[in-house]
Amino acid sequence: MRRSTTSVVTESPAVSGRRGSRARRRLGALLGAELLSAVLVLGGPQAVPAGPALAAPTAGPVARVAPALSPRTVDLSDGRTAHLIDLGAADGGALLDRIAAELPAASAAVTGFWGPQWPRSVTVVVAGSGEQFAVLAGGGADEAATTTAQRITFSPAAAAMTDHDLRIVLRHELFHYAARAQTAADAPVWLTEGVADYVGRPATPSPPVPAEGSVPTDAELNTAGPQRSAAYDRAWSFATYIADTYGEPALRELYLAAGGHGHRGAAAAVRDSLGVEWPDVLTGWRQWRPDGAR
Repeated sequence: MRRSTTSVVTESPAVSGRRGSRARRRLGALLGAELLSAVLVLGGPQAVPAGPALAAPTAGPVARVAPALSPRTVDLSDGRTAHLIDLGAADGGALLDRIAAELPAASAAVTGFWGPQWPRSVTVVVAGSGEQFAVLAGGGADEAATTTAQRITFSPAAAAMTDHDLRIVLRHELFHYAARAQTAADAPVWLTEGVADYVGRPATPSPPVPAEGSVPTDAELNTAGPQRSAAYDRAWSFATYIADTYGEPALRELYLAAGGHGHRGAAAAVRDSLGVEWPDVLTGWRQWRPDGAR
C-alpha cells in the first residue's frame, strides 16, 4: 500500500493552459465556499490545505457533490474534541462513522509515542469528490488523506478501505497532525514518514530487513511507481529499528533533532540523540532481525 508524499494539484488532460488555470480557480472558489461554510461553524476560517498526503485505494469519481452537512462533534476519552465534517461524499457519513470509532484508539496511540502536548481539537473532513479532494487538499487520485496544521482531509475513495488499512491511515495522519507544529518544512521525508508509519502500523508483521543499507531519498518517497512502496517500507523499517534498539524516547528525540525547527543533519542528529555515529546505525540496521516485539 502506497503511503504519504507531498502532493500537488494536477490538471486534467482535457483542461490545459490558461483555460485550465481559470477552471481550477473557479472550482476552487466553489468548493472552498463549501468548506468555509463548514469550518465557520467550528469558530472561523482556516487556510486551504496543501501538504503531505497518504496513499490508498482509489474509487471512481463522484459525479455530483451533495451540499456540505452540518459538522458533528465527538468527545474523545483523553479530553480532546474531534470535529467531523462531511462535504457531501456518497459514503461520507459512513466513512466518518468508521473514523469516529477509530479516533479514541488512534489518539491514544499518538499520545503514547509523542506525549500529550498536541492540539486539543482535531478537525477531520471527508471531501465530497475526488476533484474536490484535489482542489481543496492537494490530494492525488490514489491518495487517501492529507494533513495540515488545520485539518485531516480524507478522499471519498477512503470509504473503500478495509478497517485495518483505515486504522493505519488515520493513525499515520493523526501523528502528522500532532507533530506538525514541531516539524520543519524541510524535514527529511524518510524521517517524517517512517516515524508516522511506526506510529500507524501494527507491531506485526515486522518491518522487512532492508536489502540496501541506506534510508530512502525524498525522490524515492515522492515519485509514483512500485519503488515508492518499497521506499516507505525502508523508512518504516529504519524507524522501527531505532525504537527497537534505542527505545521510543530516542526515536522521538531523533525526530526532533533531525526534523524539528533548526534541525541538524542526519549524522549530527544521530550522534546527539543516540550517542552513536551514522555509519554504525546503518550497519546495525542492516544486521537487525526484528522479532515484532512492540
